[in-house]
Amino acid sequence: MHLRFVRPLLAVLAVVGLAACSGSPTPGSTDTASQAPSSSASSSSAPSSSSPSTSAAPSASGATGAGNAELSITLLETAEASPQTFTLVCTGGTPAAESKHPSAAEACSALKNSPTLLSPAPTRTDQACTMQYGGPATAKVTGSVDGKEVSASFNRTDGCQIALWDAAKSVLGSDGGL
Repeated sequence: MHLRFVRPLLAVLAVVGLAACSGSPTPGSTDTASQAPSSSASSSSAPSSSSPSTSAAPSASGATGAGNAELSITLLETAEASPQTFTLVCTGGTPAAESKHPSAAEACSALKNSPTLLSPAPTRTDQACTMQYGGPATAKVTGSVDGKEVSASFNRTDGCQIALWDAAKSVLGSDGGL
């Protein structure tokens, strides 16, 4: 008779415990997991590196950026391949003549619409990421977007990192080998 109440109670407690581990935001904070993926996972070669933010929404002021960028992108799709290096120069959201990027117009448009696409996000220790491997591709982006310095690293080591890659793939110049 006693077990009839204990099992349902344990089931409810297990669900509540899992919900508490989901990383729900505290009042007053923004829920970046529901807006766009972000990650606290870091690359295996640099455990203290921060991950880029991928908010697809306009900047915090509500306005889109000026669309000016000067970036160097280094892409390594496999360990056996040579790294590819691109330059992306955008003025007002359109590519400049000196851009050497496979999809410069798309990349400049993405940066104009989401100037924080390559900005480092605060490290979150409470975010759960799917344990899937998206391939060996890595990318490093340095330079500036709308006058703000950029230094972002991308990889495809888990679900959060894959989502970050997918959000920035037009700027990276690759879909990660998919």
